[in-house]
Amino acid sequence: MQVAESKGLPKLKYHLLPRTKGFTTTLQCLKGTVTAVLDVTLNFKDKQIPTLLGIVNGKKYKADMKIRWVQLNPHPPLPRPPQVDALQEHYHREGSFPGPTIIPPRRPSTLLNFLFWATLLLSPLINFACGVAVSGSPLLILCFLLFLIV
Repeated sequence: MQVAESKGLPKLKYHLLPRTKGFTTTLQCLKGTVTAVLDVTLNFKDKQIPTLLGIVNGKKYKADMKIRWVQLNPHPPLPRPPQVDALQEHYHREGSFPGPTIIPPRRPSTLLNFLFWATLLLSPLINFACGVAVSGSPLLILCFLLFLIV
């Protein structure tokens, strides 16, 4: 807050003081390559805080995403923190972002993609498990089962 006051910038409630040097350098390097960038804001519902352990354990998190298309021509815009802070304020007050809500339909291609890669990557393990079961060696079967459990 003291840095914002000393530089004459507005105080932000939901964001840190923006550092625009990296943003402007990136846009200068992308000049002539891209015509627009996406400004994405992601908020999790019910003030949930996702963790890697929660994701690994299969905990479900629901999130809302606001995507804004920013044209870079004729010159790149600088980030506007007060506008972004107002967006966060609206989300915390209303529970959703302003504008229309779009929920993409579920596609069967996602399931098919998962099944393809699971089959491809798990087939050697399944082949090995069948070989262990057919071998008839109790020690080998016991070791394999302990490996699967641990």
